Amino acid sequence: MTPRSDKPVIGVGGVVIRDGRVLLIRRGKEPFKGEWSIPGGHLEWGETIEQAVVRELHEETGLEVRVGELLEVVERIDSLEDGGGGGAAPPGSSPPFHYIILDYFCEAATGVPQAGGDAAEVSWATETELARYQLTEATLRVIRRAFTLARSRV
Repeated sequence: MTPRSDKPVIGVGGVVIRDGRVLLIRRGKEPFKGEWSIPGGHLEWGETIEQAVVRELHEETGLEVRVGELLEVVERIDSLEDGGGGGAAPPGSSPPFHYIILDYFCEAATGVPQAGGDAAEVSWATETELARYQLTEATLRVIRRAFTLARSRV
């Protein structure tokens, strides 16, 4: 698990939809090892948010992307008391991590998706296949928003 900090960590994610499918990654490292999610990671010092999205998607999927609209800002606070289920930490507890994640709609420019960086696996999923991946409610909400945006551009 990522070492606890006394400040929230800023994360970024990129939702890529191609031919009616969304690109997902299975996390290969803690936190959330083994879970399916949107590709992304931490903002690095001195890096713009857009640079972080481009870097993280390239590291985890091998894709070069163009960053589009902000889909949602997601806050994830997990505590040992809630079994890592998310939400606010109970009063008096010390959450092991607190993320503020900015998820963006992205267009794949070049590359063939392959797992790299913190990703153990990549997969394309249609909207009806999302239940198979046991995504968090927040992740599902962001992906559905991206599908709606993608359909409006056709």
